Amino acid sequence: MRQIVIDDLSPMERDNIDSYLKRSLQQGPMIGLYWIALPPDLLSPTQHGHEKCGPFYLAVEVENDSIRFELLVRSHANLHCSCIAYATPVQRQFVLDFIDRMLDEEMIRA
Repeated sequence: MRQIVIDDLSPMERDNIDSYLKRSLQQGPMIGLYWIALPPDLLSPTQHGHEKCGPFYLAVEVENDSIRFELLVRSHANLHCSCIAYATPVQRQFVLDFIDRMLDEEMIRA
């Protein structure tokens, strides 16, 4: 799985990140799982043709001393479809910008 991991977080940093994610993202079905929804203007050509599979999102998982941003764009409605693919360069940049903003606002130095 392609992913971006921020590790070696202190318990306080982890809690700050979890609080930020609760305020900023949709929570997933399990504790510590969140969804970054992709804006429609960032969808790939294949994803644009699969509106019925949307919305599209990337998973974020908070663990004991790390946070994991998956780079697999998932469909909310479908598990197996050609529109499910690794993030395009523009989508990856969207995630990196989110991470940078989160770390800056929460003053995380990990």
